[in-house]
This record gives sequence, C-alpha cells and structure tokens, in this order.
Amino acid sequence: MRNKIKKRIKNIDWYIKWSASIILLMGIISRASGLNAYDLIFSFLGCGLWLVVACLWNDRALIMLNSVACAILLLGIINNFNEVYLK
Repeated sequence: MRNKIKKRIKNIDWYIKWSASIILLMGIISRASGLNAYDLIFSFLGCGLWLVVACLWNDRALIMLNSVACAILLLGIINNFNEVYLK
C-alpha cells in the first residue's frame, strides 16, 4: 500500500504574492535606511506585483488599493528623478 501524500500544488499567484511581499520589505528597509529612491522603486514594484495578484483573485478592494498606491509611487519616482537629474 502506498502512502498517500497530498502535494499542495502552488499556483503562480503564490509565487507572485511572496515575491511582492519580499520586494515591499526591501522597500521598507530602504526607507528606514534613508535610501528614498530605492524605497520608491521597490515599493512601486511590490505594489505592481500585488496588483497582478489582485487581478488574478478578482479582488476589487486590493485592485483599488494597489492601483492608487502604484500611481502615487510612480508620481514620487518621477518627482525624485526630476529633482536628481533635471536640476
């Protein structure tokens, strides 16, 4: 008789959400270290990946939250770029 071990197959959303969470933590570490440009970039990427997960889950609250967060962070990235490179 075989041992029946139920393997949990992880979907792509599992990998995306954990990657996004790690990237967001990198953004928080960057913010605490005073590296604002990296904070904005990591946070934008993390929120963007969470937006993908929200769309896969069809979760409107997460879609709204991460869409707005991505827009705000993108504005911050643009402003930071203008301050550093265009002055």
